[in-house]
Amino acid sequence: MTKYSKESIYLSAFAKLPTDMPSGGMYKAVDIGLVINPELEVVEDASITLLTDESVDFLKQIMVGYNLSEDGVDSLLETIKMRYFGTSQKAICVALKLVYEKYSIWKKENKVSK
Repeated sequence: MTKYSKESIYLSAFAKLPTDMPSGGMYKAVDIGLVINPELEVVEDASITLLTDESVDFLKQIMVGYNLSEDGVDSLLETIKMRYFGTSQKAICVALKLVYEKYSIWKKENKVSK
C-alpha cells in the first residue's frame, strides 16, 4: 500500500518544550517530521510529538497540503502563530524552521530547482 509519492522525502527536527507543560515533562522537546513531495514542494504528511490528539490533528490540518514553493516556510509559521495558541507554539515554529532549513539544504545537494 503506497501512501506517499515515490519522490517523497522525510525530514524532521526538534525544539525544546517549556518544562512547565505536560508535553514538556514527558517529551522534553517537540519533534516535527514532514513528508515532502519535492517535485510539487507540497507537505504530504506530518508527525508532531505532543500529548493531545486534538493539537496534533489541528496542526496536521494546517501543515498537510502546504506548498513550500509559494512562500517558503514563512506563511506557514504565520498561520500557526495566528491559529495555534498552545504553550508549545514557539517550539513548534522553531522545529518547523529547522525542518525547512534541512529541506533547503537537501534541495541544493540534490540540485532541485523551483
